[in-house]
Amino acid sequence: MTRPQQNEAADYYFGYINLVPDGDIVKVLEQQLDETAAFFSQVSEEQSVSRYAADKWSLRELLNHVNDTERVFVFRALWFARGFTAPMPSFDQEIGVKGAGADHVTWVTQVEEFRDVRRATLALFRSLPEEAWQRSGIASDNAVTVRALAYMTAGHAAHHTNVIRERYLPSTPG
Repeated sequence: MTRPQQNEAADYYFGYINLVPDGDIVKVLEQQLDETAAFFSQVSEEQSVSRYAADKWSLRELLNHVNDTERVFVFRALWFARGFTAPMPSFDQEIGVKGAGADHVTWVTQVEEFRDVRRATLALFRSLPEEAWQRSGIASDNAVTVRALAYMTAGHAAHHTNVIRERYLPSTPG
């Protein structure tokens, strides 16, 4: 499978798509599951409630956001892959974070949730017929293909893992 073309998603999403290495996107998502979950497992419960600035999300809130966003991207992929044509609404991440109460959910529980969400993502993407990858629809008032949504899923997780490494835990290896 080739990378999404510029007309397959809004420009904003190429900040995520461009973080994804070349290759089979399903294999990339599989590898990311193992590597990212291992990285998250290095974070302690104490570290997981930290923020790199007073007005920023805690690590727990950030991981909850990663999980929720993956669910949204993958539901959109399912919707369009199956041939539904109704537009999908926008997703306001701030409302999602406020409504989640993530700081009251243990880090280990959230890491396991990441694994569960990603396994469900992989189950869907593994089962798609070839023609479904090119199907598209409107989400957040922008055209997007199923293929782009798969890349956005991987890229969004990579982006936030980079944020954790650079801003929350700059001294943590891996």
